[in-house]
Amino acid sequence: MKSPSRLWPLAAILLLNACTPAPPKLRVANLGERIELGHIIYTIFDTQWLTQIGEGVSARLPQNRFFLVRLSAANSSNAPLMIPATTLTDDDGKTYDELGDGQGVPQWIGLLREVRTAEAAQGNIVFDVPPRHYRLKISDENEQQSVLVDIPLSLGNDINLTPLPGEKK
Repeated sequence: MKSPSRLWPLAAILLLNACTPAPPKLRVANLGERIELGHIIYTIFDTQWLTQIGEGVSARLPQNRFFLVRLSAANSSNAPLMIPATTLTDDDGKTYDELGDGQGVPQWIGLLREVRTAEAAQGNIVFDVPPRHYRLKISDENEQQSVLVDIPLSLGNDINLTPLPGEKK
C-alpha cells in the first residue's frame, strides 16, 4: 500500500485543476449591432468578397479571396487610443489575421489605427481567406474584453452599400 503522504501532491494537483475556472465564453454579436468594448464603440456594417484588387497587370491577387469587412470604431474616451487589430475564426477554429498591406483596398483604414477623442476610424479591414462562415474577434483598447461578430457566408453580387456614419449615400 502506498503511503498517504505520497498521494497528497497528486490530490493537490487534481484539486487545483478542478478549481481552475474555465475561460469565459465570448459574447456573439451580429452584423450591424452597436458593440461597446471599453472606450471603443464598434459597428460592423457589411462584408465583400473580391477575387482581385485593382485591374490589369497591376491587379493584386489573393492566395484565397480578399475579404473586406466594413466597420466603424469610435473613441468614447477623453484621450486618443489605438484600435486593436482583429482576427477571423472559422467554424473549425482556424484563425486569420488582418492583412498589413491594404494597397488598393477601397477605404482601407490601416492596421495601426489611432483614434482621437470623439472620433472614429471608418472603412474596410482586409483578410485573405477562403470563403466560409466566420466570426470576427474585436477587442477593447487594452485587449482585456472581446466580442465575436457573427459573419454569415454570403457570396452574392448584391453588396449592401449602407453608408458609414457621416458619409453621404
